[in-house]
Amino acid sequence: MYLPRVDFNQLLALTDDTGILQHSKFVIPDRKKGYTTDDNARALVVCSKYHRIYNDKNLLKLIRTYLSFMTYMQRADGRFHNYLSYSHNFLDEIGSDDCLGRVLWSCGYTLDTGFSDGLNRALKEVFDKSLPWAMRSSSPRAKALALLGLCHYFKAFPNDDNASSNIMILAEWLLKRYDDESAPDWLWFEPYLTYINARLPQALFKAFSIIADERYLRVAKDSFDFLTRIQILEGVFVPIGNDGWYVKGGQRAMYDQQPIESTCMVEAAHSAFLVTRRERYREVAKLAFEWFLGNNVKGLSVYNEATGGCYDGLTPQGVNLNQGAESMLAYLLARLEIECFSPKSSIGI
Repeated sequence: MYLPRVDFNQLLALTDDTGILQHSKFVIPDRKKGYTTDDNARALVVCSKYHRIYNDKNLLKLIRTYLSFMTYMQRADGRFHNYLSYSHNFLDEIGSDDCLGRVLWSCGYTLDTGFSDGLNRALKEVFDKSLPWAMRSSSPRAKALALLGLCHYFKAFPNDDNASSNIMILAEWLLKRYDDESAPDWLWFEPYLTYINARLPQALFKAFSIIADERYLRVAKDSFDFLTRIQILEGVFVPIGNDGWYVKGGQRAMYDQQPIESTCMVEAAHSAFLVTRRERYREVAKLAFEWFLGNNVKGLSVYNEATGGCYDGLTPQGVNLNQGAESMLAYLLARLEIECFSPKSSIGI
C-alpha cells in the first residue's frame, strides 16, 4: 500500500499562537470561523502520537499551544466552551458532551505518552476536572471517548483505583446500551448509525485490554464486525453519510462521507487487531485508510498530497474542496495509526 509521507504543512498553516483554526477557504485559513475545542483536542492527539512514534520533541511547542487552548476553554465547573471567535470571544455557553469526551481522550492519550511532570500536571488537572461530567453524560459517543481517555490515563497512573473503577462503569454503561438496543440483525448500541460509529466498539476493545472482561471483547467484536459488514462493500470502504445517516429499517445515506469516519475505522481496527491478532482487522484498517487515497465510491483522492491537507468530504458531485482542520487532522490520525500498524506494535492502541 502506498503511504504518502507525514506532512504537517496544513496543520502549521492553520495553527497560530492561540490554537488551530477550525476552517479554511480552499487551503487558506478562514479566521472568520474561529477555533474549536474539538479540533484542538484532535491536534493534541496528532502531535502526541507523532512524538510517540518518532520521539520528536520539536512538536512540544504545538502540544503546549493546543493544551493551553483547552485550558482556556475549560469553565470553572470543569465543562468546556467549544467555540471561540478569532477575536477571542466565547461563542457558546457550554459545549457538547462529545466535545468533553474528546478533551478526555486527548488528555488521557497525551498523559500516556510520557512528557515532563509540568506538562503532565496540567493535563491531569484538565482531565480530573472534566471527568465527572462525562460520567453523567447520556451520550454514547461522549462515554466512548471518555473511556478511551480513561484507559490511557490508567496506563499513566496504573495504581489509581478510581481510574479502573471508572473504566468498568463506562464499559458497563455501553454494554447495557448494547443489550437494550441490539437484535440478531442489528448488533449495535442504538437504533441508528450516525457519526464516529467505530469509537464505540473501539472503546470496548481498549477497555478489554485493561480489564480483560470477556464480555467487553464479545460486544466489541460483534458490534465492530457488524459495522464492518455495513461499511465495506466489495472491497471499498463506504462510511455512513451525514446527509440522513442510517436508521434501522431505513435506507442508509451514501453522502456526504466524512474523513473522520475513515479515521475511526482505522483506529478501531487497530485496537481490534492488538487484542485479537486477527489479520482481517489489518485488512479493514487498510481499506478504511485507502478511502483517503481514492479507493472510494468516487475514485477520487480525498487527501491533497500537494498541501498536506484533506478535503472536507465526499459528496455526490465529488470532493468538497475546502480543507479544514477536522478533515486534515482526521487524515493525520489515520496516517500515523497506519505507521505503527505492525504485528509487534502497541503504539497506536
